[in-house]
Amino acid sequence: MIMQRLKIVFSGPMGAGKTQAIASLSDIPVVSTEVKNTDLDAHTKALTTVGMDYGELTFDDATGIGLYGTPGQERFDFIWPILAQGALGVIILIDHSAADPVQDMANYLEKFDKIYQGRVIVGVSQIDKKPEREFDIYRQWLQDNERILPVFPVDMRKKDDVLLLVETIITSLEQG
Repeated sequence: MIMQRLKIVFSGPMGAGKTQAIASLSDIPVVSTEVKNTDLDAHTKALTTVGMDYGELTFDDATGIGLYGTPGQERFDFIWPILAQGALGVIILIDHSAADPVQDMANYLEKFDKIYQGRVIVGVSQIDKKPEREFDIYRQWLQDNERILPVFPVDMRKKDDVLLLVETIITSLEQG
């Protein structure tokens, strides 16, 4: 029996790993609204989420977490506030290999500042695709903009990496 039900939202640009992150954690098959990507100028990936992704994670203490992934294309941003409503936290995923990942992070943080007033953390994926780019660029931007947010390098294919993001949100809740 699930004693407590929580909600965490994964957001970020197309290709940052939202669908993969949820698939890495979910105890159930992921419900996905992925379709053929027709915006190949924005990203060359074959499929893209147009509605949401959904998975579930249950901890040993019977705490259940609904994992919701937003579409990465900004033309679908109308769904973001709906998904963020009532969320314990939002995880912003950023593709380190993108043309301007710091600007991507800034854009998503700005948009979520307007629609969500809770816990936000940042996970940075695809670091192996651009190893020459310093990871510290994210921390530096956060510091320069007086933002105190956790930021972690993560491989969305590794459950433990993604679990770190979720556990960070839960820990921040426990600390008040």
